[in-house]
Amino acid sequence: MTKQPPQRDPAPWAPPAGSWASSAANRRSMLGNRNRDTSPERALRSLVHAAGLRYRVAAKPLPGMRRTADMVFRPVRVAVFVDGCFWHGCPGHFVPPKTNPDYWRDKIGRNVQRDRDTDARLAEAGWLVLRFWEHEPVEACSRAVCDAVASRRVALANSRS
Repeated sequence: MTKQPPQRDPAPWAPPAGSWASSAANRRSMLGNRNRDTSPERALRSLVHAAGLRYRVAAKPLPGMRRTADMVFRPVRVAVFVDGCFWHGCPGHFVPPKTNPDYWRDKIGRNVQRDRDTDARLAEAGWLVLRFWEHEPVEACSRAVCDAVASRRVALANSRS
């Protein structure tokens, strides 16, 4: 039995049938985007870890919640999110795509709405939510995380005594 060569798309510039993408190349590019372990996340985790803090990565803060935080400090109830400027609609850096603008406006709007809902649900459950944009200085973000965790540890210890 001989091996058959892979089938080529007859029109690689055309969007795949039923796709949101404006082209096959655009679709491949978007599907290649990471949803975890991005460079800003790894840089923040590295500094926080070097400061001696331990955490869960890409974990659900609440059982039954279908959303994950980038870093979770369960004992002190701190959830950290590093938001990408494009996907979360950064007011300073988001540039709406020229192709298929209605789709992207709705998509990014739903992402922002989901972020606000996540923040509210976690706050209601007693969690502190820290959100950082991917472009923020990682050292400042790391200090904010370390300070928040230390503060919550003190408050937790005081409430137990």
